[in-house]
Amino acid sequence: MKIEALGIAVKSSNNKTLYVYFPYIKFGEKESLKDKPKSSRNCIEISCTLNQLEKPIKDIADAYLRLHLLSYKFVLPNTINLEGLFEILPNIAWTNVGAMYPEEAEAKILEFHDKKIPLLIRSVDKFPMLTDFIIPKGVRIADTSRVRLGAYLSEGTTIMHEGFVNFNSGTLGPCMIEGRISAGVVIGANSDLGGGCSTMGTLSGGNNIKISVGENCLLGANSGLGIPLGNNCIIEAGLYITAGTKVILADNKIVKASELSNVDNLLFIRNSITGKVEAKENPSTISLNSKLHKNI
Repeated sequence: MKIEALGIAVKSSNNKTLYVYFPYIKFGEKESLKDKPKSSRNCIEISCTLNQLEKPIKDIADAYLRLHLLSYKFVLPNTINLEGLFEILPNIAWTNVGAMYPEEAEAKILEFHDKKIPLLIRSVDKFPMLTDFIIPKGVRIADTSRVRLGAYLSEGTTIMHEGFVNFNSGTLGPCMIEGRISAGVVIGANSDLGGGCSTMGTLSGGNNIKISVGENCLLGANSGLGIPLGNNCIIEAGLYITAGTKVILADNKIVKASELSNVDNLLFIRNSITGKVEAKENPSTISLNSKLHKNI
């Protein structure tokens, strides 16, 4: 698979590259734009193959190309190598007058106060907001500051104000997201992440299991997930399931939750009398409001 990309490098006052925006990427027969834009100052052209994305990231342009490939939905989360990403990306102050190094932004605060013009520093982070670069088709995002470039968002996804989507994670179909999708986590079509719920990522804490949510699932408000969840499953509100959670099955057998990874049609609840976690056959079917997720 051949990849051709045209990027624009944005540089700091001392001519160091802050980031690279790729408005045009041709991925095989797919293109991010119908017409390739004309080359401009600070233009970067990259030609590579999909196999080359199996190697560690080599520079800032390479890092931003891979994040763009994810958010253009040319590649799925967890399918390209992102090793070296944090070491290579610089920490940047993302402001209402452009990106700059944090020390540059701090020096400008007084200047802007003297002019009675606010300098809005939206974040100091290695990652920009997705919508500063790409607006995915058919997706609704209530608070754009909570979705990073590198998020993979399928058409029909709705992300409410408390929803968060990290890079190298996202949705594989229409979804309601009012919780957190951590790095490396993918959510199946027609699933609902309730307010304040959490999915366990792999960036810290020693967890090396890729967490996922199957299709037609519901994570209740303030619940949590630390195992790959099968299709048509429900976790009740407030219940956090980790790999080591002891779960009582219908036949009174006790297992670790990890043994239930990717098993379909389960309802996870905490017994309100004993306080023990139970897994039963899920009698319900989750259905999203199709009108709510027709984001046109």
